[in-house]
Amino acid sequence: MTTRSTRSPRRRTVVVLAVVLAVLTGFIIRLVDIQVVNAREHIADSMSLGLGDAKKLYGTRGSIVDDSGTTLATSVLQYDCQLDPKNAGKVERRTADGTKVTTSWPDVADEIGAITGQAGADVQKIVADAKAIDPNSRFAYLKKGLSTEQYRKLMELGTGFVACVPAQKRAYPNGAVAGNLLGFMGTDGTALGGLELAENQCLTGKDGTLTFEKGKDGVIIPGTESEVPAVDGGTVKLTIDSDLQWYMSQLISEQVQDTQAVRGTITVVDIKTGKIKAAAEYPTVDPNDVTASKPDDRRSHIFTDTFEPGSTFKGLTASSLIDGAGQSPTSTVQVSDHMRFANGAVVSDATSHGLVDYTLAGVLIDSSNAGISKFSERIDPNLRYDYLKKFGIGTGSAVAFPGQAKGLIHPVSKWDNQMLYDTAYGQGLTTTVPELMSAYTAIVDGGMKMPLRLVESCTKADGTVVTPETPAPTRVISAQTSAEMREILENVAMQASYSKLVKIPGYRIATKTGTAQQVDPGTGRYRAGLYFTTMIGFAPADDPQYLVAVTLDSPSTVRSSSANAPAFQKAMTQVLKTYRVMPSTTAPTVLPKFG
Repeated sequence: MTTRSTRSPRRRTVVVLAVVLAVLTGFIIRLVDIQVVNAREHIADSMSLGLGDAKKLYGTRGSIVDDSGTTLATSVLQYDCQLDPKNAGKVERRTADGTKVTTSWPDVADEIGAITGQAGADVQKIVADAKAIDPNSRFAYLKKGLSTEQYRKLMELGTGFVACVPAQKRAYPNGAVAGNLLGFMGTDGTALGGLELAENQCLTGKDGTLTFEKGKDGVIIPGTESEVPAVDGGTVKLTIDSDLQWYMSQLISEQVQDTQAVRGTITVVDIKTGKIKAAAEYPTVDPNDVTASKPDDRRSHIFTDTFEPGSTFKGLTASSLIDGAGQSPTSTVQVSDHMRFANGAVVSDATSHGLVDYTLAGVLIDSSNAGISKFSERIDPNLRYDYLKKFGIGTGSAVAFPGQAKGLIHPVSKWDNQMLYDTAYGQGLTTTVPELMSAYTAIVDGGMKMPLRLVESCTKADGTVVTPETPAPTRVISAQTSAEMREILENVAMQASYSKLVKIPGYRIATKTGTAQQVDPGTGRYRAGLYFTTMIGFAPADDPQYLVAVTLDSPSTVRSSSANAPAFQKAMTQVLKTYRVMPSTTAPTVLPKFG
């Protein structure tokens, strides 16, 4: 039988338990409110009061790849490691059986050096030097740029006074291949040139943050984390074929050294698209070790140099004459190897000959300065100037390359008596490799000038693909003029003195050379015996697919543009093989040199 006295304690117990549960429930609700429901607000409050901590989340810089996705530039995780000089010294360890073993400081330094690639004595010196400045020093750099494997081995030593900080570093797997195009990064992660700079907006990642609160023991308090995620940089895809680029890099290196030139370049363009498939230079730069190259070798001379193009400009002048002055490949002029014109200008040919009746085709085949000068009298100078501007001379290229140069053509009003004729054969004005290449796309591909392209796209971290805006092709000459110019330039390759050097069995080839004197910047006069030589050409001549240009700055073993012929022949042969261009099945039209 239950009495009042026994019921009372039970009731009190139930009431107490109910109160306790209610209090606990209140605490739980409040805890959920603080750490879950309104966690972000409270974390923000604590951070503003300096009660929290934060960690930067790094956005990785994007990669640069070639047209097939092969990596040319990428970011890798490396470690910058440091020492605590005050605590650096002997290390106590335990063996597998639990025995305590002490390793002396010199031996520990040797172990560290064996991992980092330093001598043990050098590691000891780092510590000694730091303590000499400050006996209580807690910081000294051990070595920067260590790999993940090296970092792990250092941590396995269990020293307690070695610490490493992760750092993103730029790596270029192909070394100097395309180095002049890619550019490089500064030690502080700043883009300093080339495509690294030009495409910096696409490549740069966006850092994020992880904020949190920690307890007294340093452990992160669960539920206090708040993250603003990092965003990786995009991937820049180029039009370059890295295998072809490698071949051209080797080829121009050999040609520069064989001819003892100062430098040289090989550029390959897909005529139908304007895509640059290779842009090789020598000397070049390895972006992995920039300081190993001279400062002037760290930029792209293809894009940043101007030069007098010499007789390659006869192709532009001949196009203007056919298109704008009613001339044809078989039109003729009568000239000798040394001509004095009515205005007093004097023009000479490189080879001696008597009075001859040259055709326009013959003028280009023999590269007669006198002949093209005489022909140039048949077109108004202002109209010829307009054609040069339409060809793009002096306007740069459509490629947004840092420091890109532009050629220079003075207005006709500033042409003196000599320049009136000099400009017909590529002197008294300047251009660049991209300008010349783009102009020749118009000459050989139906009269339409194709803007050059080097960057295919930027693929952002979220998968969005952005394609650079490229100007539309523009008409410079008629399709008929272009067809006649293809015949002329093919006859140059067939009948010029260097024809055997550029011949590729099974293919119809077209070429034009240029040998231009170099101007001394100090005096403004031409330097004796120094030339800038160029060879530009396309194949197949009956259906142009690829354009190749080879330049040499001051070749000395051979000082004419025939110095470029061996490299041109090998370069074009490799291009035709790489892209499996079918051999020609038709015969060329042979044009007469003389009337």
